[in-house]
Amino acid sequence: MSAAPHWFKSSYSTEQGGNCVEVAVAPTAIHIRDSKDSDGPHLSVTPATWANFTAFAATREYPA
Repeated sequence: MSAAPHWFKSSYSTEQGGNCVEVAVAPTAIHIRDSKDSDGPHLSVTPATWANFTAFAATREYPA
């Protein structure tokens, strides 16, 4: 039996609500979900895909 994933919230998320993302890291997958709907669906990607996404996102400038 595998342990339940340990979810953590993005450091950019606030207690104010809004756009909140949580991530759980596993050896073969990165799980992503909306923190406002923790029982809802989640997306799973490979660690390589997550690394590519975060590198891409880090190069973009977003409005405050």
